[in-house]
This record gives sequence, C-alpha cells and structure tokens, in this order.
Amino acid sequence: MILSKRPDVDRFLAGPGPEFRACVIYGKDRGGVRERADGLAKKLVKDPNDPFDVAVLTEADIDSEPGRLEGELTALSLMGGRRLVRLRLTGDKSAPDKAAAEALKAHADGLLNPDAFFLVEAGALDRSSALRKAAEAAKTAACIPVYDDETGDVARMVREALARDQLSLASDALETFVARLPRERGVARQEIERLALFLGPGSGRTATAADLAQHLGVEPEASLFDAAFDAFGARPGPAQAHLRRALAEGESAVMAVRAVSLHLNKLRRFNVLIAAGADAKEAAKACGVFWKQEREFLRQAKSWTAGDLDLLQPDVLDADRQCKTAGSPDGLLVERLLLSVAGRARRLGL
Repeated sequence: MILSKRPDVDRFLAGPGPEFRACVIYGKDRGGVRERADGLAKKLVKDPNDPFDVAVLTEADIDSEPGRLEGELTALSLMGGRRLVRLRLTGDKSAPDKAAAEALKAHADGLLNPDAFFLVEAGALDRSSALRKAAEAAKTAACIPVYDDETGDVARMVREALARDQLSLASDALETFVARLPRERGVARQEIERLALFLGPGSGRTATAADLAQHLGVEPEASLFDAAFDAFGARPGPAQAHLRRALAEGESAVMAVRAVSLHLNKLRRFNVLIAAGADAKEAAKACGVFWKQEREFLRQAKSWTAGDLDLLQPDVLDADRQCKTAGSPDGLLVERLLLSVAGRARRLGL
C-alpha cells in the first residue's frame, strides 16, 4: 500500500503493526531514504547491526547469488523473534528490481518466514518499476516515496538538530542558512553539525545572520540557483564554483538546468511586469527575488531583454534534453550552458 501523507508515514515509521511484512522506501534523495530506513530498522530489531538478526544485501549480492534474497527471507532468527532483511538498490538495473519484486510478493503473500521483515532502500523508482508496483499492491507492505524536503521541513530539521545542542538561530539567520543548504538530506545534516561546532555545542547561543557570515564564507555557495544567478550576471568563475560544489554534494545536472530556466523566467516575468507599468522594485518582489539580491537582479534585468531571453531559451531546452539522455556527460553539459549564459551576459554589457 502507498503511504505518502506525512501523518501516515510518521505513524508507520514509529512502529509498523505486526500485519506488515515489508517496506519499500525510495526517492532520489538517498540521504533521506537512508535516514528513514535506519529509523525504521531501529524500531524493528534491538540492534540493526546484529548479524544474527539482520541481513544486509545489495544488488551485487542478487546478481551473484540469485537465490540468496529468498533464502535470507526464509531463514529464522538464531536468537528468536523478528528477523530483518535489508536490501539496498543503488542503480536502475531491471534484473535486481524484478528479483526484489518477486521476493516481496512471495513474502507479502506469507510464503516465506512470517517473522522476517523485508526492508528495501531504492533510488527514484518510476511507475514501470516492478518493485514499486508489487509494494503498492501488497496489503502487508508499505511503499513510501521520499520527496525533496520543502523549505518548512528543512527549517524544522535545522531547529530540532540545533536544539539538541542547546543552540538556535534567529529568524533571519535561519532563513539564510536554510537557503544555503544542499537538497541531499545526508549532506544537509553534515552542514548542520558543522554549524553546531562553529557556534559551540551547549553554549545556549542564538546566532543572527551577521554571526553566520564568517561560517558561511568558509566554502563556496552550494546553491544551483546562485550558479544560475552568477551566470546571468556575467560571472563565469563563481558560477562554475557554485555548480561544482552543488554537484559534489548530490545535486543533479537536470536540477542545475532547471535553476537556469527558473532564473530566465524570473527575468522574463520582470520584463512583462515593467511593460505593464509596474515599479521596478515591486516587480522584482513579485518575481520572488530575495531582497539581498535585488540590486544585482535589477542590474541584470536592464540588459536582459525579452528578445535576448527568447534567443537563449532553445539552448536551455537543448541542455535539459541532453542531460536527461542516458550516458550523457551531464555535468559538462550544464557547465557549458552556464558559461554560454555568462558569455551572452558579458556581450550584453554586464
């Protein structure tokens, strides 16, 4: 069955009922998938690292020993009680997906050890995935998609993590820090831990945006939107640095192209609002421009006309198509797009 609403997911992860025999957690945010799976594992067995009660498999194990997965789900716990079988799928191969689906269906139907729990961690499974279909159809299995965290979710995670170290952020600091965090949850938590060390665990400190300036300046920006912002402002060097840092921290080239497209659309909408008689600052605010970036955005908007944006649009669409092509050097493709945008911006006088 599908569990997508937060209350239902939280209730299940807090302790699934005895009627459940399996769970598939999937999504492109591998850190978010792993975090939820680790939390669930702790609810299922006393020690998730106990080799007598827990078996951890990968798709390589399935490829090398086709019958091993079903064998682990059939085996009994040496210490008695519930047994946990974890399968981690890291790629998009169809054979492991199909094998996992067959094992899940057999286990959900009660054909294997009823005291075993089958926990699968996977990437972004599409609708054609046999594993996803099997989990969604089984009444004794839960299928949990992990989506990108909303801004409110990230802010809550930051507040809760810092509170455990008796730390907090003022509203302006929280807004700034959340905007700078990478999307991948595992990397985001590392950044939160790094911030806690910077502020001093147990100090009871409440930091402001000014307090964060030194900390945030230690490394380049990790935001793809900053990379796009710099490219449209004719700053190829910073744009490349932001992109490479973001890609290293788990962001995708497709999302980088999307950031370029979103900034292009902000400039296009600004032009439309100005043509309709709107005030420049009000138009920028209506386009969702952060107040600290307003001056630079207005500088860019003076040079990027609707015609210039129309000429750039085909390049963005082509980069998006190429990045979604299997086996393409997507990192190089999006970097080339940013350099092309920066070059156009320079020719416009920026």
